[in-house]
Amino acid sequence: MSINVKIKKRLGSFLLDMDFQSESRRIGILGASGCGKSMTLKSIAGIEKPDKGTIIVEGRTLFDQNQKINLKPQKRNVGYLFQNYALFPAMTVEKNIAAGLKGSRQDNENRVREMIRKFRLEGLEKRLPGQLSGGQQQRVALARIMAYEPDVILLDEPFSALDMFLKDQLQQELIEMLDDYKGTVIMVSHNRDEVYRFSEDLIVIDQGKVSASGETKELFQNPVSRAAARLTGCKNFSRINRTDNHTAQALDWGITLHTQREIPEDTGWFGYRAHDFIPVWGERGENMIRFHLEGSALLPFEQNYYLHPEGVEEGAEGYLKEPAASSAHEERDVLCWFVQREKIEVLEEKGNPDFLMFQESKILFLK
Repeated sequence: MSINVKIKKRLGSFLLDMDFQSESRRIGILGASGCGKSMTLKSIAGIEKPDKGTIIVEGRTLFDQNQKINLKPQKRNVGYLFQNYALFPAMTVEKNIAAGLKGSRQDNENRVREMIRKFRLEGLEKRLPGQLSGGQQQRVALARIMAYEPDVILLDEPFSALDMFLKDQLQQELIEMLDDYKGTVIMVSHNRDEVYRFSEDLIVIDQGKVSASGETKELFQNPVSRAAARLTGCKNFSRINRTDNHTAQALDWGITLHTQREIPEDTGWFGYRAHDFIPVWGERGENMIRFHLEGSALLPFEQNYYLHPEGVEEGAEGYLKEPAASSAHEERDVLCWFVQREKIEVLEEKGNPDFLMFQESKILFLK
């Protein structure tokens, strides 16, 4: 399967400008609320019409503004699983599943029975959606989509309204139910764990544009852009002053970092994940920051520490004396160090470290 989306759509002051292609069967789209994820899916499904561009699935053009092609939703062979599942409330399970079928009565009945078996809905055929659990409703909605064998299935935040236990259970069920589906599945989410678990390819959206894209595990390891790093869970960022190929001042952290890897010339930021610091007791070495504690929080499975950057604290020459936060939810004037429960005992025994060391291989070079 292959999908190629290159579209623009303006909605008030917001501009959706999507440009991506993938040959993967499982694609994740990750982004914050309001970044354009759902609008992208609705454009692929034909619910929204882009202002310009093209949408091509498996060589079949669904939309092309220049050629005046805009197939109706029912002609696109695209299945859309809405957040609330959008089941017909007055129709039974079996009638909901049959709703999109266009074969003979006998063929439709056979297909519905097949979907009932596949999605483990035996005994629920005559029930209404209101009599089903959240997981059962999801299976009915997916059975209805799979009954007519679409080329693409679109999943729009399918787990957003569920509690954590049910969410984990249904994620696994969904992966298993889609295991033998040969078409493309695109899932949008603001939850990085969901897309990591589900997708082979990942597209990161920031404010209506593709911030980064590529193989999911590689993108988590090397997110390339600051927006992608933030959305994949990175907490610590610093603007840099690159002094040579292997050295840069981390302006917001108040230290200089040296790397074996060459720092690309277009690098504007360092990123560092909160779990990757190594505590050091004793003398200061290379790529370390002084442990100057501002506060901490004990969580069920980890302890979070928040540290003063050296440049902010000391006003060292050549470094920023004020936090570089551009907004309250973005860069902060503290560094985050998250310690998992099994390592907390070491800290309780030895006390707080003198320094935290940046692992050179874990420093993210970001645009």
